[in-house]
Amino acid sequence: MWYQTYLSIICAFSLNTLSWAQTELPYEEIPSYPLNYTEGTVISRMIDGLGYRYYWATKNLKAKDLDFRPDTHARSIYETMEHIYVLSIMVLNASKNEVNQRIDPFQMNVNDLRSVTLANLKLASEKVSLINKLEDFNILFQNPSKRKTLPFWHVLNGPLADAIYHTGQIVSFRRISGNPMNPKVNVLMGKTDL
Repeated sequence: MWYQTYLSIICAFSLNTLSWAQTELPYEEIPSYPLNYTEGTVISRMIDGLGYRYYWATKNLKAKDLDFRPDTHARSIYETMEHIYVLSIMVLNASKNEVNQRIDPFQMNVNDLRSVTLANLKLASEKVSLINKLEDFNILFQNPSKRKTLPFWHVLNGPLADAIYHTGQIVSFRRISGNPMNPKVNVLMGKTDL
């Protein structure tokens, strides 16, 4: 797929907030919604919904869950989390109008992977909430010989929708592996009874 060919450089924010993120992760609940509907606040809320779902889908995963795959052709839960991480970088880069560049994949431990992904989503949500004209923002790719620019619409049907889709896979896979997500997660209200 196109997003697997062009990956982004890891944002400095994610690396600098990693220690913060490990003690206080965003998205245990969805933040209060804004008073006004704008293009930016609506997209921000979509990112917040993803963040909330991802937070709970990846909370309290065990080693057996991370390796679980329902079929030899499917990604494991850990590999799916890596993929969502890459998608979170793409959403963040689009919110800053920055180019996605190809990088070599690397492995993080699951806690760091989860923390950085949530931090990326939080920063993307904050940045996009301030946008008044989405047509000024694009998803940008750079390979050694060519730059590709796509309108922000492609963020919605590309990395954002894909990340929501794959977060649902994690929920399903962990249920199959015997460690279901907290049943008190309420995606409609964005809050969880603890």
